[in-house]
Amino acid sequence: MLGNPYDRDCPTRQLLDRIGDQWTVLIVGALRAGPLRFTQVGKRVEGISQKVLTQTLRSLVRDGILVRTAYPVIPPRVEYELTPLGRDLAEPLDMLDRWARHHMDQVTAARAAFDAEHTPASA
Repeated sequence: MLGNPYDRDCPTRQLLDRIGDQWTVLIVGALRAGPLRFTQVGKRVEGISQKVLTQTLRSLVRDGILVRTAYPVIPPRVEYELTPLGRDLAEPLDMLDRWARHHMDQVTAARAAFDAEHTPASA
């Protein structure tokens, strides 16, 4: 099914919103090396709250990007892992990561130039 992501009601737009979310990009990157437990994902993705981590993981499982495996042990153990669809998504996200790292100096310089031009002079 192809859609038009510029149409606000298109499911493709909803998927782009999900995969373009900052937490999704970081979680998929964190899981690229293999399965992790909930707390391990939270430690790898610094700054994410437990609530947002839970919501994002649940959405990614729902979308078929991750698989959640609960092991019947005490204490309970749950792992998250990329599905084949998630591994396929990890490739373009890895390219975005490389692009950001490669161009960060240019972006920092552009921001500084913009801020210098748009900050009022001190009185």
